[in-house]
Amino acid sequence: MEEKVKSSLFSAVQPSGAVTIGNYIGAIRNFARLQDEYNCIYAVADLHAITVKQEPAALRRNTLELMALFLACGIDPKKCILFVQSHVSAHCELSWVLNTIAYPGELSRMTQFKDKSAKHAENVNMGLMDYPVLMAADILLYQAALVPVGADQKQHLELTRDLAIRFNNRFGQTFTVPEGYILKDSGARIMSLADPSRKMSKSDENPNGFVTMGEDRDSILRKFKRAVTDSDSEIRYDPEAKPGVSNLLTIYHAFTGKSLADCEREFAGKGYGDFKAAVGETVADALAPIQAEKARLLADKAYVNSVMNEGASAAFRLARKTLSKVYRKVGFYSGE
Repeated sequence: MEEKVKSSLFSAVQPSGAVTIGNYIGAIRNFARLQDEYNCIYAVADLHAITVKQEPAALRRNTLELMALFLACGIDPKKCILFVQSHVSAHCELSWVLNTIAYPGELSRMTQFKDKSAKHAENVNMGLMDYPVLMAADILLYQAALVPVGADQKQHLELTRDLAIRFNNRFGQTFTVPEGYILKDSGARIMSLADPSRKMSKSDENPNGFVTMGEDRDSILRKFKRAVTDSDSEIRYDPEAKPGVSNLLTIYHAFTGKSLADCEREFAGKGYGDFKAAVGETVADALAPIQAEKARLLADKAYVNSVMNEGASAAFRLARKTLSKVYRKVGFYSGE
């Protein structure tokens, strides 16, 4: 019986500091689930991170810690390619070629560029505008058929598709035109514990609004105890009328695997205090083994470095194959 050929899937996460439980639920834990079904290529996107100001020592530390977190969450370097973006120069090289078919108007219209320009008005740089072209290079280098996307990245994926089609039309079939992949639990949008009208974010000015993957148990329990609910006393899933309670139910559902209906039944007749404590305990219990494994990995830096190096070598081989094809198509002389 002929073995089914797996599709390739690419995704990357920026090492821009603490990872929240929202990042974990929405993306990272799904990466481990996908690695048996697809040829997965995962990157720590440090090139993207420097589009906003970074403290160099912190960026190095965050890169190492994110790689360790990937491994602690079950991403297996024997089943996928796991590497640091800047370790494969082809990302920058293809980005330059794609820049020659990308138009300033389409880049300036990107919602994320507008948002980040407003948030970082003191550092509106060309990298910030060119971010989507580098993202397109990330994806197209590996001929990825699928790209996990959230709502804030759909526009960038559309540009990637446009650039792939534009290049293919001009130079002949070269790139796979990728499709968006809707992750399991992608609908489980995790909101701020302090303001459930906003997405949970580590950049929230109120530290009680988010929970990071590295927080200690007491901090987690305290934040959930303070989580915003409402003046009603019924625990039911109703994002419009009860956004705070619904957010807590979503988090409980995500960490227990129970359906929202079962979560509602479990807490029927109970008070908000008991409910918030139970959600906090569940999250703390789930994070404890991940935190322990991450700490173990960081204590074995040589191993984490070896994973990075082996991943970069595997990524380089795939990327170079595509880049060589691109260079021939655009007319670069190879000297061979």
